[in-house]
Amino acid sequence: MINILNINSIPNEYVIDFLGKANTSYLGKAAGSEKIYINVDKIAPDSKSAKYHSHTKQEEFFLIINGSRIIRIDGEEYLIKKGDFVSKPAGKGIAHKFINNGDETLEILDIGTKEKGDIAYYPDEDVYYLSEQDLVFNGNSKLHEWDSEPNK
Repeated sequence: MINILNINSIPNEYVIDFLGKANTSYLGKAAGSEKIYINVDKIAPDSKSAKYHSHTKQEEFFLIINGSRIIRIDGEEYLIKKGDFVSKPAGKGIAHKFINNGDETLEILDIGTKEKGDIAYYPDEDVYYLSEQDLVFNGNSKLHEWDSEPNK
């Protein structure tokens, strides 16, 4: 079935708010995408998109739709602005996060592959997250009290 939707009227079940500091509209999921995800992430001032992380199997692409702020990627910080884009190949250990330290909302088109068995690695904390199994490990030990929310 083909779903033609409008970005300004995404059904509420496809928009997730993260503590009032960020929200994600799951466009691909709303439209029925199966092998890729397409999201619009909105990052409020003084907030972050995610904890600094990389993926073992998931490839990602980001396009700045609105705003200008900072991307921390592969150990460096860069100023980004509307129209800039960056790709993150899978399995290269290239971690990233967006930091909005400005006074306007940062909007990002976030596209990536959906990959079974993907592991997210959070190098600042030496944490591995296996989302399919909802398992979190620090080095060789399982953590019971950890959350991927960056704005707590």
